[in-house]
Amino acid sequence: MTITESSLPGVGKKFEVELDDNEMVIVIHNTGKRELFRRPDPDADAEKVFSFEDKLARKIGSIIEGAHFQPVEAETTETTLPGGLLLEWYEVAPGSGLIGETLESAHIGNRTGATIVAIQRGEQTIDSPPADTDFQEGDTLIVIGTPENCEAFEEVLADG
Repeated sequence: MTITESSLPGVGKKFEVELDDNEMVIVIHNTGKRELFRRPDPDADAEKVFSFEDKLARKIGSIIEGAHFQPVEAETTETTLPGGLLLEWYEVAPGSGLIGETLESAHIGNRTGATIVAIQRGEQTIDSPPADTDFQEGDTLIVIGTPENCEAFEEVLADG
């Protein structure tokens, strides 16, 4: 899959995504408006499929990215953010040395450079968890950091 990005002066950016049997074109306007087009083959004109305002486009994007629901149980999921930062999801597995620790007592930031931005605990999401939040088996930790920070966090998660 190839993704081509180009500037549209005075308009915004255009992203062309090659799919197996056609092409998807996404135009992001400077105003925040997003338009999604489908091109059945490289020589055809693009057909407009959807148009979204900024707020709705961001909500749909977060749904597609998996921020609201992770359909496949995975040990980690990663998303690359601008600047090379990663946004990853980690599960606190049985026997993890972090179980029973708090954010404060575990010193995650000092030890790894990574930041825990949210904790998914069952149906509850703890946004910007306070320092006294404890880690529990089965928690899904949403972590942001460089690849090196995330690698160091994985070691702490495994060893405690």
